Amino acid sequence: MKPKLGKTISIIAVLFIIVVGGYYVMKVRSGGKKAASFVSLTYKWGVGNTLQNSYDSKTGEYQFIDQNDKLIKENFKLRTNNIIFLHSKINEQDLLNIPDTIANSKADLSDPKVLRYEFKFVYDDSTKNIIYLTNYDKDPIIGNKAHGLQKVVQQIITEAEERFASK
Repeated sequence: MKPKLGKTISIIAVLFIIVVGGYYVMKVRSGGKKAASFVSLTYKWGVGNTLQNSYDSKTGEYQFIDQNDKLIKENFKLRTNNIIFLHSKINEQDLLNIPDTIANSKADLSDPKVLRYEFKFVYDDSTKNIIYLTNYDKDPIIGNKAHGLQKVVQQIITEAEERFASK
């Protein structure tokens, strides 16, 4: 009886390894978006209809409202290492494989009480637009991916801004 059980477990383990390995091989082949095909990133956030906080990697224009409600404008561009890091995180966590709009059903996208993020990733062959409302609570996996995307993009911009400010 024990040899049959051991053989069955071995077969199941081998099948599991093949399935998981196949999944990762397919994922690596599809590869997500490549940093080399990246053209630009537009990132906006705020509440209501006016998203006064924004960054455009094509022009380097960055503006945000500070703690004193004063509009601050700066200009800096992302470096190649920023773009490579951004894409490694996006592909590692599969952050662009989310719906274009992450909001609860019947949500008002211009609600003045809900923080909204908008992303526009432009590549040589495609464009991905994402709108993310922070009060989203429908699917925690999608919500976590959207939140992760926001954190990665903000981290990249903050690092580039700190480099600019230290000059």
